[in-house]
Amino acid sequence: MKKYLLFLLCITSSITFAQRLPNEAPGSKPTQKPVLHGKDWVAITGKPLAATAGAQLFYQGGNAVDAACAMLAATATMWDVLSWGGETQALIYHPTLKKVIAINAMGVAPTGATVEFFKSEGMDYPPAFGPLAATTPGTAGGLMTMLAEYGTKSLEEVLAPAMKLAQGYPIEAQTANAIEGGKERIKQWPYSKKVFLPHLGEEREGPQVGEIFIQNDLYQTLSKLVETERAALAAGKSRSEAIYAANDRFYRGDIAKEIVRGAREQGGLFTEEDLATWKAKIEEPLMVNYKGIEVYKLQEWTQGPALLQSLNILENFDLKSMGYNSTQYIHTLYQAMSMAFADRDFYYSDPAFDPVSPMKGLLSKEYAKARAAQINMEANDPNIGPGDPYPFQGGVNPFKDLLAKQRETVAVNLPGEPIQGPDDPYLLEFQSGTTSIQAADKDGWVVSITPSGGWVPAVIAGNTGVGMSQRMQSFVLDENLNPYNLVEPGKRPRVTLTPSLALKDGKPFLSFAVQGGDSQDQNLLQMFLNVVEFGMNVQEATEAANFNTYQMQSSFGDHAIKPGAMTLREDTSPWVRNELAKMGYLMDFWSKTSGPINGIWFDWENGTLWGGSSNYGDDYGIAW
Repeated sequence: MKKYLLFLLCITSSITFAQRLPNEAPGSKPTQKPVLHGKDWVAITGKPLAATAGAQLFYQGGNAVDAACAMLAATATMWDVLSWGGETQALIYHPTLKKVIAINAMGVAPTGATVEFFKSEGMDYPPAFGPLAATTPGTAGGLMTMLAEYGTKSLEEVLAPAMKLAQGYPIEAQTANAIEGGKERIKQWPYSKKVFLPHLGEEREGPQVGEIFIQNDLYQTLSKLVETERAALAAGKSRSEAIYAANDRFYRGDIAKEIVRGAREQGGLFTEEDLATWKAKIEEPLMVNYKGIEVYKLQEWTQGPALLQSLNILENFDLKSMGYNSTQYIHTLYQAMSMAFADRDFYYSDPAFDPVSPMKGLLSKEYAKARAAQINMEANDPNIGPGDPYPFQGGVNPFKDLLAKQRETVAVNLPGEPIQGPDDPYLLEFQSGTTSIQAADKDGWVVSITPSGGWVPAVIAGNTGVGMSQRMQSFVLDENLNPYNLVEPGKRPRVTLTPSLALKDGKPFLSFAVQGGDSQDQNLLQMFLNVVEFGMNVQEATEAANFNTYQMQSSFGDHAIKPGAMTLREDTSPWVRNELAKMGYLMDFWSKTSGPINGIWFDWENGTLWGGSSNYGDDYGIAW
């Protein structure tokens, strides 16, 4: 009997590795990657070369904003997994103001992008690929706004690594293979074909892994921005004024004209006015307090508030006593996330447009408590739909009839079977695109970015080298799905992109982000709880066994929902598998389920920075 108990103890320890022995030091458990320990700075992003770009700016005396902008420029140039015509969303901790600032550099629907237009084209949603999938470019404007307002370096200094990459760099396998896999679409677009397919007519028409990949058009576009900045500085303009002069050339000058010409030639809807009137926004983030920790997210034009709603619901449960990744823990998180994402799917949208999402009610503790009380603790509820937050903000729901109809139809697409592994075509949309950027420095600047859009295969806009976004597909055309997120010219779609920052005792506690479409906030929620509830260090938390749920409307493609489906790590114990199956879950199992998450934890006792970068993909970090 004693041997049997000892065997069970060993197995349990291997599964719940974060539950340490008393006085055991953080970081003593083995991880596949080491913690990044830094005293002066940490720079982490989706590719090693791009992380090196951030390190270069730090070595040149830049702050975390400068380094983050250099990494953003590098990742956009490397198509990881975005381009210069994509979108940028960021949270910045300002150490002097002691507050979190939100950057909204999401592009908008162009002129003519209406519900009626897309329906007249026989579409149920705006398309996932091609010129009609594109919102206006946001990457460039987001970068230049952040740099001008909060950086210290010139645009020329920040763009130098990206320009070097554009002149030619050894392309890595992920991007090279994505180009080759998407080459039939790429051949439809002449400017994309020119850039992406250097070996037309050969067996492999895209670049070989390790081949020097050259982007002359993009290099010329970036050179024009630097040229404009130099001229403005020579004319006596300040650093920020010179950067904004370059921004004007991109959105109102010859670069904008070529973007619009190239987009329209290929069937896009952009006008010069669409670009000229767009600008990045500096906003107030949304925040909830979870057990004394302030957790910040971007506004409801992203899915970020779903993580905040989930935390509010989960605060009503003793998660730690359930045990890390126990049956009850997984079930409780699954149900809470299903509720939060059902609200996301029905209510979230661009707050600059009417009707405005009821965020006060959605983020209220009272609403969360009411939602928590609705959870069936014995079985999965495939019919979870959106709640009614309006009474919790003193209002009346203007869409009660649509809400009732939505609840009736939410489980129509029951899957009948689990996800068919990592190569399931459904996942190619559900987890589409994106990278993440994390930077922090000894002076207290912290930057968390989840940029995306314009991923391979992308339509390149004329002779600019700028890949156009695919974000229009995140709008809906049917008010029964979401009466707030209907497509409209000038409107931002509700996107999956969702950087995160957390403060404790008025100081940065954790900065974290992840790539992966609709899976982002569920992975980030679990990573946060790994640290807060189970005492993992930041590297352990990024590598830990998460589960993924598909009981939400996909933000891509045909917007399918798969109630009860989930992905677990393959070392999930047999008894947990059996118990979850009895509760109605449809499971598949992967070797890695961590994200890939990147994060920075702040050790105020020792005055150091701890960086974590998941073992899932190509993400990489450097610290000093």
